[in-house]
Amino acid sequence: MSWWLDACKTPSAEVKKLAQERQLQLTKPTGSLSELENTAVQLASLQDNPRPEVDRPWISIFAGDHGIIEENISAYPQAVTRQMLQNFGSGGACISVIAKEYRARLQVIDCGTVGDDYEYKGVERHCIIAGTANFSHHVAMTETQCIAAMDLGRKSVEDAVAYGASIYVAGEMGIGNTCSASAVACFLLNETAEQLTGVGTGIRAEQLTHKKNVINQALALHRDYVAQDAFKALCAVGGLEIAAMTGAYIRCAQLGLPIVVDGFITTVSALLAVRLNPAVREWMLFGHQSAEYGHHRLLEELRANPLLKLNLRLGEGSGAGAALGIIKLACSLHNNMATFTEAAVIGEKI
Repeated sequence: MSWWLDACKTPSAEVKKLAQERQLQLTKPTGSLSELENTAVQLASLQDNPRPEVDRPWISIFAGDHGIIEENISAYPQAVTRQMLQNFGSGGACISVIAKEYRARLQVIDCGTVGDDYEYKGVERHCIIAGTANFSHHVAMTETQCIAAMDLGRKSVEDAVAYGASIYVAGEMGIGNTCSASAVACFLLNETAEQLTGVGTGIRAEQLTHKKNVINQALALHRDYVAQDAFKALCAVGGLEIAAMTGAYIRCAQLGLPIVVDGFITTVSALLAVRLNPAVREWMLFGHQSAEYGHHRLLEELRANPLLKLNLRLGEGSGAGAALGIIKLACSLHNNMATFTEAAVIGEKI
């Protein structure tokens, strides 16, 4: 039952050394391309390939509704979750455009949204439950429901590996999920809502104060159940899509598929994955630092150096998707720049 505790693959130290040696031979001052160099070297190690590439990216969007929306913590109605699912499938969403730009395989998974049965083009419907419970009164998910959501993430990664994906991006959609993610982060970091809660989709100042109060009350309600257990924190105040991404990140590390982490909500899933299985951390690249309050703190906890800082706050994998361009460039520079010998440039270092 606890597949997420199974061992992860180990990145190749030998290939990492080869990639570092190649960087020293390229026609540039040592270290002058900084994070572009580091990204190429890390990806080479993760792919066990001295010439890394991201020619077959895979993007999975996980959606779920949240009972906490009953507490008036969002600027948008719950119906938007379903509406955006249809937009993802029809190609009109931001992440849909990004996927097309980088020729990525886009998978859209409904983990559990509120509403009648539907058939949307390009959307896989796996309704575990019709949204989580209101975690200000009850646990958001039973442990069985949470595991079922994690299993959706596991299966997504297995599909990506079978496809031959070179890198994996997870994104999310769910009205109310910044509230849920903030509550999870509070439990994981042992901090209050005031330290980790932001405006999410753009609520007013008075709503933000209310949102923080709701989270703090929920933390008090579930504290004894959660204790120091990351899995129980996920069950108590998390979301179906947050659980699915947590499972996906763990499975990526177990199967050896590099990850690009997106914004605040996905970084909460990343931290959950690392708390459940610490070896997962080695398989993560971090796409960006969002404008969402608390994201910086999560990145700090994960000792992450994000590639971009564009003040994004959209979610749906958009920041990680934007970073694919930087990662692709890093690979191209690593693979295609001339060495000093090839370019007949005197000296090994300039």
